[in-house]
Amino acid sequence: MTGLSTRLDRAALYAVLDRYLAALDARDPAQVAWAGTGAGTWAGDVFHTENNVALVPGDGLWATITGRGTYDFRFCDPETGQIGLFTTVIESGDESAAALRLGVTAGGEVCEAELIVVRQRDEALHFPDPRFEPKSVMEAFVPEAERMTRERLLTLANGYFATLEQNDGQLFTAFHPDCQRVENGTQTTNNPAFMLPIAKLGCEAQFRLGWYRYDDRLRARRFPLVDVERGLVMAHGFIDHRGVLERYTLTDGREVESHIRRPHTFYLSEVFKIESGAIRQVEANFITVPYHMPSPWDAKGQGQ
Repeated sequence: MTGLSTRLDRAALYAVLDRYLAALDARDPAQVAWAGTGAGTWAGDVFHTENNVALVPGDGLWATITGRGTYDFRFCDPETGQIGLFTTVIESGDESAAALRLGVTAGGEVCEAELIVVRQRDEALHFPDPRFEPKSVMEAFVPEAERMTRERLLTLANGYFATLEQNDGQLFTAFHPDCQRVENGTQTTNNPAFMLPIAKLGCEAQFRLGWYRYDDRLRARRFPLVDVERGLVMAHGFIDHRGVLERYTLTDGREVESHIRRPHTFYLSEVFKIESGAIRQVEANFITVPYHMPSPWDAKGQGQ
């Protein structure tokens, strides 16, 4: 994240985001002020990816977008000049979940753009009946006296990934009693209608049961954005599945069958809302990528 700003406030960062989205809607990357080159060019200090592949601005979604939905969950990190957005985009009549992260210089120029578009038409795993709605708990600001340090917020977010990795019922983070999780627009906690039976349970109960034992590794973890005022942490990473686990025993003694029986990797963008020292809400967008695919952001020094 070299060269990012510590000077732009929330309003100024959101103004950069709005200009970027207007350019995207117009399919015109020349409308963006790209770092090191000025408006209209993008060679200098810009790093731009879509679905974990480095692309020149103008390629990918820039060339195919026909609209955006009304969902606009935005957040930012004035200390590091980072902006995040969960929204939806429309291509060929399909509305897809999308997560965008921008890195911005002190002068308001975009030097990083990272996008995930969940094109369900291309995915083997379809999430039924996605609903892209504002969530008041995610939008709320934390009272100043109750705000946690950046370091503590990062510890709790990373602890979620540590809990998920080779999940055996141990917890390495704290969950709020009212914790909910939304993945690709579908609620996957306290939702008995979801296709996996584990979804009827809450966040902590799912992990206590050890259901996610088939997750072998959560690698290349990155936490580029911490919105301290709102208790939000944005994260990226990969979940690798070796696919060799056939059956396993939950912590309550039940034996279940793994539903991932082949080498497989998810790439994710995830936001954690942390309230009262615990994870209160999780929102994630993720896609299938080639098994063990590396991240172009590792070379930028962001991977763990």
